[in-house]
Amino acid sequence: MSAGLPPGRHGRGTVLNPSSRFDRLSIDPDPEAGVEDGGVRTEFLEDTTRSLITRNDSPDIPFEFSINPYRGCEHGCVYCYARPYHEYLGLSAGLDFETKIFVKTDAPELLRRELGRPSWKGDPIGLSGVTDCYQPVERRLGLTRRCLEVMVECRQPVGAITKGALVARDAELFGELARHQAADVCVTITTLDEHLRRTLEPRAATADARLDALARLAERGVPVGVMVAPVIPGLTDHEIPRILERAREAGASFAGFTMLRLPHGVGALFGEWLTAHVPNQREKILGRLRQVRHGRLTDARFGHRMSGDGPLADLASQLFQRARERTGLAARPRPLSSAAFRKPARPCPLFDQRSR
Repeated sequence: MSAGLPPGRHGRGTVLNPSSRFDRLSIDPDPEAGVEDGGVRTEFLEDTTRSLITRNDSPDIPFEFSINPYRGCEHGCVYCYARPYHEYLGLSAGLDFETKIFVKTDAPELLRRELGRPSWKGDPIGLSGVTDCYQPVERRLGLTRRCLEVMVECRQPVGAITKGALVARDAELFGELARHQAADVCVTITTLDEHLRRTLEPRAATADARLDALARLAERGVPVGVMVAPVIPGLTDHEIPRILERAREAGASFAGFTMLRLPHGVGALFGEWLTAHVPNQREKILGRLRQVRHGRLTDARFGHRMSGDGPLADLASQLFQRARERTGLAARPRPLSSAAFRKPARPCPLFDQRSR
């Protein structure tokens, strides 16, 4: 067992598996049973969705269209805002989210079909945005890579965001798209403290590995950036300048940040994590978070949920802005271009027959 990890959470962000907020029945587990170290295996379940490209109208999101080859994420980031999405599947936002991963096995074929529709004009697509497209299982399944191969064929503009160092595996594909101003990649870094990273994001890549991936992409001519996210007031906010410095040294050209938000049951999961790992700082961190969230742990209002409000939020924003300007990083990447987009060369007849 890794040093500093309480029994039962080795390699997991949480040991809790609370009932979904939609459940009418909840079952309290035997407190004597616990969750044994290594005893919770990750399950991969087929997602039989018949569509892949989703659309959002949020003014807080820099892309209108996105794809997510996976639902749930084995990275296990305890603070992840996407955890409550698992409740719509009848599962828990807790341990289920990081141990029951839904795999869209037909994602490349679905993407090819949807890019070939007469109505599709090559608008930029966000790769990830809910759960990470470069989580550990991608190394074995390669769904994200196969989707990228379709995008390269079509010169479909794409912006990727990930905590996975595996993104460097596909540097040549992103590089080919970048030749047409049709690709950029943003790597998310929460902390440079490896001990903290191992407990906050137990199965994500190390910060050093992410920065190395960023450098390898930059070498291929891919515009790359860093997202400092989430900024956890009282725990990681002081790291903002150094993260931007390291990212710039690795070749980043742009940077952004978001403030921690804990929607629905994620607040309880994060509270348990604080108790387990930094009990003496728990009340300070939660107190500061409430200061930037109007007394709550989250704020769903557009224009506020990413940055927070109040003096502490303003200080974090100023710290970020000054560090960004000092390192010469832009606030955002240059716009992606759809000028080179072309329809897929041919349909996928076997898939089309199966989907009828």
